[in-house]
Amino acid sequence: MKSFMDESFLLHSKTAIELFSYCKDLPIIDYHCHLNPQEIAENKHFCNITDLALSGDHYKWRLMRANGVSERFITGEASDQEKFFHWCTTLEDCIGSPLYHWTHMEMRRYFDYDGPIDGEHAKELYAHCNGIINREDFTAWSIFNKFKVEQIGTTDDPVDSLEHHAKMAVHKVKDPNLPQVYPTFRPSKALNIEAEGFTEYVKKLAAISSQQINNYEDLLIALSKRIDFFHEMNCRVSDHSLEPPVYADVKRDANPDRIFRQAIQGDILSQEEIDIYKTSLLLWLGQQYAARGWVMQFHMGAQRNNNTRMAQKLGPDTGYDSMSDIPYSHPLAQILNALEIKESLPKTILYGLNPSSDAMLSTMIGNFQGNGIRGKIQWGVPWWFNDTITGMRCHLTTLANNGVLARFIGMLTDSRSFMSYPRHEYFRRILAQTMADWVDSGEFPCDMSKLRQIVEGISYRNALVYFKN
Repeated sequence: MKSFMDESFLLHSKTAIELFSYCKDLPIIDYHCHLNPQEIAENKHFCNITDLALSGDHYKWRLMRANGVSERFITGEASDQEKFFHWCTTLEDCIGSPLYHWTHMEMRRYFDYDGPIDGEHAKELYAHCNGIINREDFTAWSIFNKFKVEQIGTTDDPVDSLEHHAKMAVHKVKDPNLPQVYPTFRPSKALNIEAEGFTEYVKKLAAISSQQINNYEDLLIALSKRIDFFHEMNCRVSDHSLEPPVYADVKRDANPDRIFRQAIQGDILSQEEIDIYKTSLLLWLGQQYAARGWVMQFHMGAQRNNNTRMAQKLGPDTGYDSMSDIPYSHPLAQILNALEIKESLPKTILYGLNPSSDAMLSTMIGNFQGNGIRGKIQWGVPWWFNDTITGMRCHLTTLANNGVLARFIGMLTDSRSFMSYPRHEYFRRILAQTMADWVDSGEFPCDMSKLRQIVEGISYRNALVYFKN
């Protein structure tokens, strides 16, 4: 029987151990996350382990609720020490959960603590971690340095000033060891014409772009100005949460200008009108990205804010989202095809939240590859509820079955927490074992030179190349 989380954790053969040795110390390109740019630029000092490990982490909040922990000890008025205690008592029963692995890896990699994480040892662990966190040299930047974080892609609204990215760029000049922190253009609020607050958002966009917005053409001018500004700030990636993707034939009697005018006047739109507007704007945005050499990301398959009472109390992204089972292969294909017809389909990454879409997405990307770009269209890493051992193994296997796994751009954190970097190690261990299984069973030659090239590519080098413009 193997020891718990020893050096060969998740690695079950000599081949796997050797493959992991090739990638374990490579730098990290975290090309999509939700870290706060201000906290990055200000080199945040953390209050305590609760601030670092639990604040804003809805993955952990969901488990605590499922374990019967009162909201007072999750997002409520309880002390940070009480909240950490209840997290530890929850975790001790989470056999089979990736969070069990992640949290133990976090404590080992950040704090050199390899003891049990449970209610009995929570007080001891709280004091141990805080003793390290309270040191002057324990900061956000020290974390980046420890984990060799080379690039970070934040997630930013078109109305964001990007002032903190500018500050971070200055810091980077002074200290070349700091990561490059790039903004990501996420225009969800401009696309979601049916959402509450759309008119107020248009006013914000008008102000930040110094552009009156009275019609659809004005909107495009304002967004174009913001895209140009983001580009000047070294943005080369966009992101869209499509819940779900929609497509309307904008050639037939489509009038996004009329629809936009109705929306800012407060009129209620039909679903057809909403779809026409979203399709028109998304296709226009895709063309803008392609013209500038950007990468476009689609996150699909989420069903958000299901618990109305709690979502209204705590706000979005607090742990009340789940997978959607709405099929979307047809509208997704139409969006990509409409851009491809105009030869304006940018490099694109597709992320699906429901595993029922895995085979579809792994084959969808094959429809639009080309232009001499290796892996132009990517099926993104297992996302959110799927970044588990099972989810990652299935993703790697399905992608290998239907595409060129060696071109895959690998892992990201998609996290709001500075504690998430061990997830890259988790992925690299699973990748090494998955590849070793094929080698050890005689399904691929034991050519360590080629295998090293593949595992290093997926873990780091492919992303480095993919996001270069």
